[in-house]
Amino acid sequence: MTRIFSGVKPTGHLTLGNYLGAVRGWAEEDQYRSDALFCVVDLHALTVEHDPARVRRLSRQAATLLLASGLDPERCALFVQSHVAEHTRLSYLLECVATDGETRRMIQYKEKSVRERERGGSVRLSLLTYPVLMAADILAYRADEVPVGEDQTQHVELTRDLAVRFNRRYGRTFVTPRATRPGFGARIMDLQDPTTKMGKSHEGGAGIVHLLDEPEQIRKKIMRAVTDSGQEVVYDKAARPGVSNLLEILAACEKGGTGGQGANPEQLSGAFSTYGSLKKATADAVVELLRPVRERHAELCADIPYVDGVLGQGAERASAMAGPTVDRAFEAVGLLPAK
Repeated sequence: MTRIFSGVKPTGHLTLGNYLGAVRGWAEEDQYRSDALFCVVDLHALTVEHDPARVRRLSRQAATLLLASGLDPERCALFVQSHVAEHTRLSYLLECVATDGETRRMIQYKEKSVRERERGGSVRLSLLTYPVLMAADILAYRADEVPVGEDQTQHVELTRDLAVRFNRRYGRTFVTPRATRPGFGARIMDLQDPTTKMGKSHEGGAGIVHLLDEPEQIRKKIMRAVTDSGQEVVYDKAARPGVSNLLEILAACEKGGTGGQGANPEQLSGAFSTYGSLKKATADAVVELLRPVRERHAELCADIPYVDGVLGQGAERASAMAGPTVDRAFEAVGLLPAK
């Protein structure tokens, strides 16, 4: 069976973009068609200045939201990255295979290091090396597929390069994974800046719909979304990014939209004569889409021992899957086995 690995970073509250671009596909498709592992990658949240209590709180919230979104612990492994030692064990070995130039070419490192320096902060070494930890996250499980957004594709390419290089130097150890993309909804944009991805780190932004926003908050944000000059509702991402973003959100909310089997933005554009009617339909669709997630999240928050039990079982299962591969990698590079 195909094996899938993917994760979410607890650096902010999960958004509509996270849900439509990744999480819903995990819950509705990936966990049924594959041997799937989904991880809250909390170690990745430590690459920049952070509040420890907030990281813990958001890690639990992310795990709870993944369960509320439909991940079934009987069908997939759901766990927290730091609970499985194989991730950090393998990361150092891969650092010994990766090169300084490879990591410095990563676009996210370039962008984030510039922002850190502009804020007067120092750039942590972990910001440079975290793509190698991401590679360890994937390769430890011999994953075949990694569902990621466009901004993470470069990291999966690095993972592939490291797997091939390690295998050539030390013998066949890792599967070479491939990045996969969802259909419509793969890249939902900020409602106030439709040229920028809706990101969970832009806290409090008026253009970001969070999964736990109240219905009225959702309606207000969507009704105030930036549109474009002119009045005609046309799907044209280059000339009409605001309207096109709303159409993509609406299309992705339709059943089957994630896999491209339902409505598509271009077809939907013909159903609306005004921006106002499009915004209202989009707001209604988003509210109804997220209602069961919010309700299930509230139920799970009242049963924290259950959530912790799921994460504990997931970590045990993940460790059992990753352990033999990581042990094999340690042996392959010439390290003495522990007795």
